Amino acid sequence: MIFIYGVYIGLPEKSGAIMQNDGINSPIPREREENKSIGLNPDDLIFALDIGTRTVVGVVGVPQGNESFRVLAAEIAEHETRAMIDGQIHDIEKVSDTAKKIKESLENRLGIELSKVSIAAAGRVLLTSRVKVERDIGEDTVIDENIVSALTMEGIQKAQRHLEAEILKSERNQFHCVGYTVVSYYLDDFIISELIGHKGYKIGADMLVTFLPHIVVDSLYAVMERIGLKVVNLTLEPIAAINIAIPKDLRLLNLALVDVGAGTSDIAITRNGTVCAYAMVSIAGDEITEAIAQHYLVDFNTAERIKISIKDKKAPIKITDVLDNEVTVSYEEVIESIRPVTRQLAESIAEKIIEYNGGKPPNAVFLVGGGSQTEGLSKLLSELLGLPESRVAVRNRSIAKNIIYDGDNLTGPECITPFGIMATSFLQRGQDFYYVTVNGKKVQLFNARRMTVSDALVILNYTPEQLIAKAGKSLRFVLNGQPKTIKGSLGRPAKIEVNGKTANLGTHLRIGDKITIKKAVNGRDAVLKAGDLIDTVPSLCVKTGDDKYYLPNKLFLNGELASPDAKVNGNDDLRISSSYTVEEIINVLRINTDEYIILVDGKQAPGDKKVNASNDVQCVKKKKTEVQEPGSIYKYNEKPLQTGLKVAHSYETGSNADNKNEGKQEGFYVSVNGKPVFIENSDKHHLFIDIFNYIDFDISKPQGIVVLKLNGKDARFTDPIKAGDTIQIYWEK
Repeated sequence: MIFIYGVYIGLPEKSGAIMQNDGINSPIPREREENKSIGLNPDDLIFALDIGTRTVVGVVGVPQGNESFRVLAAEIAEHETRAMIDGQIHDIEKVSDTAKKIKESLENRLGIELSKVSIAAAGRVLLTSRVKVERDIGEDTVIDENIVSALTMEGIQKAQRHLEAEILKSERNQFHCVGYTVVSYYLDDFIISELIGHKGYKIGADMLVTFLPHIVVDSLYAVMERIGLKVVNLTLEPIAAINIAIPKDLRLLNLALVDVGAGTSDIAITRNGTVCAYAMVSIAGDEITEAIAQHYLVDFNTAERIKISIKDKKAPIKITDVLDNEVTVSYEEVIESIRPVTRQLAESIAEKIIEYNGGKPPNAVFLVGGGSQTEGLSKLLSELLGLPESRVAVRNRSIAKNIIYDGDNLTGPECITPFGIMATSFLQRGQDFYYVTVNGKKVQLFNARRMTVSDALVILNYTPEQLIAKAGKSLRFVLNGQPKTIKGSLGRPAKIEVNGKTANLGTHLRIGDKITIKKAVNGRDAVLKAGDLIDTVPSLCVKTGDDKYYLPNKLFLNGELASPDAKVNGNDDLRISSSYTVEEIINVLRINTDEYIILVDGKQAPGDKKVNASNDVQCVKKKKTEVQEPGSIYKYNEKPLQTGLKVAHSYETGSNADNKNEGKQEGFYVSVNGKPVFIENSDKHHLFIDIFNYIDFDISKPQGIVVLKLNGKDARFTDPIKAGDTIQIYWEK
């Protein structure tokens, strides 16, 4: 036998009595005839069904004003058999029978045909996965909201992969992410409360992610199809309850809603204006009933009657146990018998709340559902969570300020969810699923919470690496005995737009939004040539009167003499030296030693004397008694080699400077940056560095990295040049 409890608002007589009929062949009540004159428009009605473990509740209402509703009729029916266990439909046919009786009874009362329905998936059928994700970031990257969003997006994808690995292949990718919460953030392996604004090498997060399996949606839709109803809105029971129990303006607070039903207790947690986590414990009202049954040796239905009677009347009642003994049951004895299981229920709920709330209690806890009225439950929860008793409250119909209802059968916390389903259906305007596009691809979103760009990308399996630009790798090496780091270039982050306007991963979405994403571009790794840093060390200066000549520094890479083009790799040892022997100075500058000597720090130095930039090196004329005849300081009557670094004065100095154009000029032409340049003394061996004596290119004032090209190939200062060569010299920034 199925029991249906019905009420119709506005009847001339009280109609909250129990109707014991099958809801199909019973006579049409008199109030149906009265309702023919009401003129209800079925399109204006909202029909909500709350399919629970023990009962099915149906309500029909109409919107009134701004998000307010008037309930026209309500019905409650118990399942005849255990067609549902712990909130999951096991027998679709039996559940369909119960739902059909609710539907038909409401139709008889209202005198209309109901064809559309709003339903809710139980929180107890949600699947949760706990994962840890980590990501390396550039050492100088400031962590922003996009980086954190990409990290959480990666966590959601990882959680989904974990679930897929545990189920049949045919059911994979059939999940909707309905909520997630970050338990802990990590920065360089240390727990931190907030990542934004910090710098580090590695970030991470411990996450709890909740999914709704598509098979649950299918079973609910199957029941509705069997009884001729079209689903116009699907939500989650915890969300429906929150829409009544916790108004939007309170969701900035960290609150927990606990729906204590018959089979399980569903938990939802709010923070920062949204529902951030869902949880479930597999203990609820039925465990209380079973404790009574075991204590008094009665069947489950009798124990349930004891629980309800004691709760309502707190007066002794008489029952007959399985041995046909008549027993008088007192309120105090029942409370004592359920005390252990009540504590177990409270401990399970408190533990789950703290786990899903990041290891800490919320600001307050709201209790709904029939099991929430269990004696002592709210007090135990307040003790276990360390909250004042006033912060753990059972919420009944009085909190539903926007629900106008005059009936008697839905007055306690058990009415919150069915009323919430009705209100949520109106708020979501019949959209349980809706579509957006990402770069032209259609993506279906489940309208269970405020969906973001990140949610759409998770469904699309968009790779988080495509969203965050990585800086190029830094190059670490040793320069003259000291650690040195050259940083890679910064990357270009992804560009996200929603409907043509700049957005980010956390931007909330609406029906039909168009998302456009341009992938991030990573920065280039640091690249270094040995010659790039040659100017960072002072070079050796040789003075001749008022003129100064700078000799190029020497490069040693890992102990070996290296060219300026040699590539520096990670952990290489680069040494830049200005050290020369006196003999080397004479050879490089081509000094005529018959007429000139080298003084180091004021003293004449032998050829093997080593000098560097810290020494005072001068080239001076010998005394007149030592000179046979006047001449140039340069051996062979030639100019010195230019070093390629700094030239304080013109090289056209000495006794031959005024006579260089006298007589016949001998030489050859080369092309420098597209222009012909005449090189003197064609019978002499010329090097690339000689070209600087003939062009206007001041390398004493660097404007970047000097690039040397000889006949299209990279050149060095010491490369030989000849007639007809093509030379390019320019700065690369």
